[in-house]
Amino acid sequence: MAIILGHSVEPPGECSYLPDQSSSMEQFVMKDVTAEEYERMLVRGWRRFGPMYFRPACQACFQCVSLRIPTATFQPNRSQRRARAACAHLRVEVGPPRVDEERLALYRAWHAEREQTREWNASPIGPREYFLQFAFPHPCAREVAWYDDTAEGGPRLVGLGICDEMPQAWSAVYFFYDPAYARASLGSANVVFQVELARARGIPHVYLGYRVQECASLRYKGAFRPHELLEGRPAPDEPPRWTPAEDPGDTPP
Repeated sequence: MAIILGHSVEPPGECSYLPDQSSSMEQFVMKDVTAEEYERMLVRGWRRFGPMYFRPACQACFQCVSLRIPTATFQPNRSQRRARAACAHLRVEVGPPRVDEERLALYRAWHAEREQTREWNASPIGPREYFLQFAFPHPCAREVAWYDDTAEGGPRLVGLGICDEMPQAWSAVYFFYDPAYARASLGSANVVFQVELARARGIPHVYLGYRVQECASLRYKGAFRPHELLEGRPAPDEPPRWTPAEDPGDTPP
């Protein structure tokens, strides 16, 4: 059973996604969270990084909309099929998250490229920070590791997806990759693979987190179709309502 170590609601501050908006997050720090307990939070719009569970609490903006893909009906579009085919030669391993120099180096290379091309703030990361964010012990925690076995010098880790697996839900949490493989569209291939994996394991939905239609970094999630969007921010005792999105620009009523 979950043990709450802390609970807070941030005061409004600068929004990382929409420069003309302020943002606020509600956060829980918890341990001993079961897969069933987390799934009940996930379907109500909560996300997890390490021991931190969070959900937007902005009062004036509702642009962060939780998005999930029904695995039974998902149909990759042409570019997504092309990305999956371009990465078909890569070996994929699914297992518990790990911390090592190979993973740290991959994250640092990926983030450094983002700092140059997208003007992201620097994010130095060491083993402790990586462990807390991506490899914190949890019964749901998984990683999807992409390897190029043909790379010079032997097998090379080229992409890493951080995920959570629950009885009825698969959550794609974070993904980073070797910038040298950018043309292979590993990010799209990773989402398609995770939907395929969840479908094979009998999991009905893959959760992609928050889609923000006016933010290019998060708008891409709407290209994976069909998908459903969560209405509002349901309370713990309120049944969540997920609405099928008919058009790419749809938002829940």
